[in-house]
Amino acid sequence: MSPLPRGLLFDLDGTLVDTAPDLARATNALRAHHGLAALPYEAIRAQVSNGGSALVTLALGLPLEAPGHGEARQFLLDAYGEDVAAHSRLFPGMARLIEQWSQAPRAWGIVTNKPRAYAEPLVVALGLAPGALFCADDLPVKKPAPQPLWAAAERLGIAPEACWYIGDHRRDMEAARAAGMTAVAVGYGYLDDTDPIEEWPAERCFATPEALVSALLQA
Repeated sequence: MSPLPRGLLFDLDGTLVDTAPDLARATNALRAHHGLAALPYEAIRAQVSNGGSALVTLALGLPLEAPGHGEARQFLLDAYGEDVAAHSRLFPGMARLIEQWSQAPRAWGIVTNKPRAYAEPLVVALGLAPGALFCADDLPVKKPAPQPLWAAAERLGIAPEACWYIGDHRRDMEAARAAGMTAVAVGYGYLDDTDPIEEWPAERCFATPEALVSALLQA
């Protein structure tokens, strides 16, 4: 079992913050724009970690290479950007956890594939102050490449091997492994049934946010 970390690095959507309600609102706004009925919330929630393009495909049946996909994606993002934190909230216990990891010699940060135009306003709206925030457009590569995780660890002043990277997608585990960090999967996020969490290359797994918080704070 891996030792407790000095640094905690989180994926954002589905790991630290429950953003699905606002992304579902934007997805169904795209549907309404095309004269379509709203999709069930759970169907949208399962695709949130796959990004805006996956939500467009879900909403309209348009694959990434299809004509009109780019315009639809921009409509969805514009609708989302109108209020990125209307209904988004930290998962239970996370506020207490990051408070503890905000005290030296510990530190915490966020590494997300969400564009900064949406990630930063969300972080600000929720009153978060991560020691590092790296978004999809901050570096030439994004997860599952390890470079964003390395950059965040360097910003925190903590060696990669002393960090946990926590996420709700296979690419998060791949990035953590490639970066030399402990790969920690969470089963409460936006999981896709076609890629079972049991098959991810994770070193630790927590089914609920309460279990993750308890494991870190009780020790």
